[in-house]
Amino acid sequence: MAENNHTRDCIICGSPVAHERWALGYKTCLPCGEAASLAVKRSRTVVPMHKSNYVLITDLTDLQGINNKGGLVK
Repeated sequence: MAENNHTRDCIICGSPVAHERWALGYKTCLPCGEAASLAVKRSRTVVPMHKSNYVLITDLTDLQGINNKGGLVK
């Protein structure tokens, strides 16, 4: 059975994308994929919990009111 190693075009710039990359679900060429990943702003912080472990917070609403030692925080 012959392998299907043809290339397809990038959905952003039209450059050829390797079949293996396309099969993994990447529809962009490497330069366009890198530019798109850098455009996404990611924000994370690590919060130490009282008498417990550290917690990774990725959503600001999770961070609000996390220190309940001082009372209700809104």
